[in-house]
Amino acid sequence: MSNAAADQSRHGPRLKASVSSLPAYVPGRPATAPDGRPAYKLSSNENPYPPLPSVQAVLASALSDINRYPDMGASGLVAALAARLGVPADHLATGTGSVGVLQQFVQVTAGPGDEVVHAWRSFEAYPIVVQIGGATGVPVPLTADERHDLDAMAAAITERTRLVLLCTPNNPTGPALRQAEVDAFLDRVPGDVLVVLDEAYLEFNRDPETVDGLATYRDRPNVALLRTFSKAYGLAGLRIGYAVAHPPVAAALRATAVPFGVSALAQAAAVASLAAEDELRERVDALVVERERVVAALRGQGWDVPETQANFVWLRLGERTASVAAECEAAGVVVRPFGNEGIRVTVGEREANDLFLGVAASAAG
Repeated sequence: MSNAAADQSRHGPRLKASVSSLPAYVPGRPATAPDGRPAYKLSSNENPYPPLPSVQAVLASALSDINRYPDMGASGLVAALAARLGVPADHLATGTGSVGVLQQFVQVTAGPGDEVVHAWRSFEAYPIVVQIGGATGVPVPLTADERHDLDAMAAAITERTRLVLLCTPNNPTGPALRQAEVDAFLDRVPGDVLVVLDEAYLEFNRDPETVDGLATYRDRPNVALLRTFSKAYGLAGLRIGYAVAHPPVAAALRATAVPFGVSALAQAAAVASLAAEDELRERVDALVVERERVVAALRGQGWDVPETQANFVWLRLGERTASVAAECEAAGVVVRPFGNEGIRVTVGEREANDLFLGVAASAAG
């Protein structure tokens, strides 16, 4: 063995330097109660309800075919989505959850030397997928009321900007973007910059002035939508999301998709869920009612809770973040802390929400 080969064998393969500096995605911790008390997980924005019986029946039937590869084009799901949304099939692309499709958006638009503008704090995966793609993230701070600062985001766009990510409702703070402000923002965005409306929590949104994603995408060739079956549809464990975009963008997303990435079980469950939307809407409506109860209770305790149109609430706690999160866990509910910024608490079962509200009342002093 040569000296060079010997040296290489000692140090191992050379990896991209950017990998070692990737920010870690921190998943919501599972609920644990070692003393036998009930424990609830309010840390991952999951739907507390299991899949509908009709969806579970479809999944049970589909198990007999998992020895086969899934339909790589998810044709049955694409047809169902096209009919449901009123869009052509070639305007759709599927992927492994909205995060998987998000990564494809970065892959098809940005690389070394390019920039991706997004609000911050917003979805934790944004800076991760941007760095994986070799691009540079441009995080723009939220306003004092926890909303996207669209004026500042527009000002942050340069000739190097290739992609803008708008999270509505915003994860983890909750406010949704409104049509008038989005229209004014898009008027300032160059036509060759792709703007993605990340609508993971769309179904929980009740703001009458909210941006109409479908109408906006139809009017503007540089706008695309990112959606998921993980939240309202309760299929988080099956990993299935999709994009709505104009044909050149949608085709690029399909070209960069992991072959056979979306399982047959996920496709079958998503199609069945679309067919059962009336039942699912009842569950979502119930969660929205419970969300409003939780928000009203928190404000009654003296908390400054931002408007939320999602299935979670946000408390900005600063240096108290870790201690309040620990108090919640001790009471039987696991919430999601974000550094020294605050906690995000999913709206779950009423019993879980009441446990959290009890801790919040004590913490409010």
